[in-house]
Amino acid sequence: MHAFDLSGAFTQMFQNKIFTITLSVWVIGQGIKIIINILRGKRFNFRWFIGTGGMPSSHAAGVAALATSCGLEYGFNSGLFALAAVFAMVTMFDAQGVRRQAGEQAEVLNKVIDDMYWHKQVEVARIKEFVGHTPIQVLVGSILGFSLAVLLY
Repeated sequence: MHAFDLSGAFTQMFQNKIFTITLSVWVIGQGIKIIINILRGKRFNFRWFIGTGGMPSSHAAGVAALATSCGLEYGFNSGLFALAAVFAMVTMFDAQGVRRQAGEQAEVLNKVIDDMYWHKQVEVARIKEFVGHTPIQVLVGSILGFSLAVLLY
């Protein structure tokens, strides 16, 4: 029986060019988001690094980098590129569609909760509102991901 070598798996994972480019682009996207928020005069908040929403979409940047790297490595006519590209499209659609709508619904619910609180009817916890992206945030993220993948490859 072959024993699983965890340290060897991590070594192989971080030697994978596609994985490291995708992860690096995601981290860069999140870093840009933090810088933008700091420049807007807000205090640093660690949740910005692991949270969702904001400019640019690091979801879009990451999946665009993944698809681009797969295309550069295996060819843009490969099955792996097709899989990564479809995954990227679904992720970007979800980031600016479904998750954005969920955020807008959370905003409305929070207004209802505030109204109920001020009228002393019910005490309910607020719902997270900032869960999705605008189409421009997704577009900028995808351009960032494509560009950085080409640059890092």
